[in-house]
Amino acid sequence: MDDDLLLLAVDALRRLIDAPSPPESHPQLLAWQGDRVLLRTAAGNSAMTVTAARARYSQWGLSPLIDHTLLKADTHPAAIDRLCGEARDHGFASVCIEPCWVPRASTALAGSGVRVCTVAGFPLGANTSQAKAREASESLALGAHEVDVVLAIGMAKAGMWTEVAAEFRAVRRATEGAVLKLILETCLLTDDEKVHSCELAVAEGIDWVKTSTGFSTGGATEEDVALMRRAVGIRTGVKASGGIRTYAQALGMVRAGATRLGVSQSIAIAGGAGLSAS
Repeated sequence: MDDDLLLLAVDALRRLIDAPSPPESHPQLLAWQGDRVLLRTAAGNSAMTVTAARARYSQWGLSPLIDHTLLKADTHPAAIDRLCGEARDHGFASVCIEPCWVPRASTALAGSGVRVCTVAGFPLGANTSQAKAREASESLALGAHEVDVVLAIGMAKAGMWTEVAAEFRAVRRATEGAVLKLILETCLLTDDEKVHSCELAVAEGIDWVKTSTGFSTGGATEEDVALMRRAVGIRTGVKASGGIRTYAQALGMVRAGATRLGVSQSIAIAGGAGLSAS
């Protein structure tokens, strides 16, 4: 099996060890590189060309790649309960929620295999490094498994890379042993700033880079995902988020190099919403 595809899919493969296999007619897409994909089928994991995969299967499920997201200001307990139930039923990677709801989600998802993801320095990234680190640490203590922290965007724009790197180190220390993702807010950065942020994130041990908060002037694009994938290589995760509302958009992000998708239209996207993988 292709080593690069396995490395791209390592996060999903670890999470899916004990998960039920998908139906034979509806495999799950775990990774895509060039003209080859890694599918999780009823018979096991299978690497094949895109042409062969499309000829054999009309749809590829995306559930294992989805962070089922609800980050609205008016989120209430019933909405969190519904989100967690949907994540359980569909086998999503995680729920991505505001820190105040972490204890409730942690209880609801205990034993399910669905992870609890939350945010820090959200959505502006303008908190102090110490505040981001404390927020992340508290969320982990409350039951979160993953933290998505927003880049200090103004510092990056000003070329204050020493300060940016120091912040990465502070938050990384506060989240040791947990999954840490860096939200770039790509719509506000130049390509050089995106690349430099990604390279610093890798150097400081951050596990994933992520395109967007969904609260700024733009969301994920295939071009940005591909740029970020080139910058971090295949051993660091890339999460596409912001403005992904259809199966076709989500599939394009995975083709460009994303290995996690932050979406709110998760149920429609996960199953293809009647669209094929062509």
